[in-house]
Amino acid sequence: MSALTTSSDGFLLHGEPFRILSGAMHYFRIHPDQWADRLRKARLMGLNTVETYVPWNLHQPDPGTLVLDGILDLPRYLRLARAEGLHVLLRPGPYICAEWDGGGLPSWLTTDTGIRLRTSDPRFTDALDRYLALLLPPLLPHLAANGGPVIAVQVENEYGAYGDDTAYLEHLVRTLRDQGVGELLFTCDQADPKHLAAGSLPGVLTTGTFGSRIEQSLEHLRAHQPEGPLMCAEFWIGWFDHWGEPHHVRDAADAAADLDRLLSAGASVNIYMFHGGTNFGFTNGANHDHAYEPVVTSYDYDAALTESGDPGPKYHAFREVIARHAPVPDEPAPGPSPKLPDTVVELDGRAALLAHVDALAAPPVRAGADPVTMEELGLRAGYALYRTTVPAAGDGVLRFAGGVGDRAQVFVDGAPAGVLERERHEEALPVRIPRTGATLDVLVENMGGVNYGPRIGSRKGLLGPVTFDGTALHGWDCHPLALDDVGRVPFAAAAGSPSGAGPAFHRGTFEVRTPADTFLSLPGWTKGQAWINGFHLGRYWNRGPQRTLYVPAPVLRPGTNELVLLELQATTESRVHLTDTPDLGPVKP
Repeated sequence: MSALTTSSDGFLLHGEPFRILSGAMHYFRIHPDQWADRLRKARLMGLNTVETYVPWNLHQPDPGTLVLDGILDLPRYLRLARAEGLHVLLRPGPYICAEWDGGGLPSWLTTDTGIRLRTSDPRFTDALDRYLALLLPPLLPHLAANGGPVIAVQVENEYGAYGDDTAYLEHLVRTLRDQGVGELLFTCDQADPKHLAAGSLPGVLTTGTFGSRIEQSLEHLRAHQPEGPLMCAEFWIGWFDHWGEPHHVRDAADAAADLDRLLSAGASVNIYMFHGGTNFGFTNGANHDHAYEPVVTSYDYDAALTESGDPGPKYHAFREVIARHAPVPDEPAPGPSPKLPDTVVELDGRAALLAHVDALAAPPVRAGADPVTMEELGLRAGYALYRTTVPAAGDGVLRFAGGVGDRAQVFVDGAPAGVLERERHEEALPVRIPRTGATLDVLVENMGGVNYGPRIGSRKGLLGPVTFDGTALHGWDCHPLALDDVGRVPFAAAAGSPSGAGPAFHRGTFEVRTPADTFLSLPGWTKGQAWINGFHLGRYWNRGPQRTLYVPAPVLRPGTNELVLLELQATTESRVHLTDTPDLGPVKP
């Protein structure tokens, strides 16, 4: 029996009128030691509910497995929400979009190009059923019917923008019910008549996603569903950033006015995002419509709480709006968290990547003819190094049939020869080969899996044959570089300022008295990855807009801390800064 039910125009919780005042907050984008703090701040803003997606690709990195620990300890997150007095809207996908790598679909599934994703194709639904049979049993104790906080579960995600396979949606509903999910089910779609029609099911509550044009969006929702509660399941209050774009913001007063319109209409709401968090590691997604556009590491989203969990202008504006429509806790609004004092970190250890690839990667795959993709290497994320020799010398053109996925750095006998990017549709590079038998290295970076539209599962790595002036290059050694353990990097003392032109790891230590939030600033550095104490902060790139990386306080420890950078380009820098102020870049006009 569902604890949350519907009436002709609203929700009932345990038989009493109830309005959902929710905020989106993805546990997998927040350090687990900070979950309780963020949940408390949600309650203090006046929310009674939080919402989260569930990323299939992280919880099941390989078929038949289930990961529920650390940052993926969803049962613990649900227990903390209940302890804070908050309800939960659970959105298990299987597709989540979320500007997340692959939209949350696991690479082992999307690698099979024969599977019709997000359809009633038995190859897809069988894999989905096996996953849910593992995921859902540990979550059942946390459903409201069993005394837990989960009051509703979403079916798929904005499916009307993708397809119209009703049999697939019906299958997903049956699977949820068969696995013991008795709570209210709902769909969410953009508040467009065609999307609502394609993504909805009889007997399942329809909700909308929109950030403006409140009256019109609610009218579309009511026209589609004449009775029942009106709910905006994603009230967009900000936006995400791609590399090379300005930082997106939305005026707090404008967003608050639309929130007031929404609540004045009697609707329920899920604010997207209440707290955005961070795309730690290799988890960011990408868009690919006319061009490939990877998402930055920060998922600040100009949300009510900043990336570091501090109340921003929207937090206070929304708290005032909510107070007009519902009780708000009679407690002071939270202030900003402590920040680490500004610190300079000297990077005095160095290890060239090309010279140490054998120590960092699994044994290479020998491709007798053409290079193989990252998927064929079994590589979910990270980099791949492709190495062969060129049988002729002289000036010529390297051609990469099919392009690269997603950014390739080319080296001839260890010297940089150029860069190719999927984003720029580049497939050819003029080079000079100094000698017959010169070594050709191509380091390819997966910049993030497409998370929206028909290109989910697009291949990574070298995507076809490679030629030099028309002669096919064969005999490739393909090295997968997952970089999941930088403790294996064989650092040596750096002699003077870094001057190597190739990609290299850099290491330094710094002292901390009391751990606190901080931001890693990298002036003079170009592009790469950063780790502190083995925790993968994510990608940096001077293309911007993002110029600092968030370092959560729990990553640090009293005493000596270690910073490791993988810098892909040449640098003359030997230091970085930890600062108390984030820099997400110039604002979009």
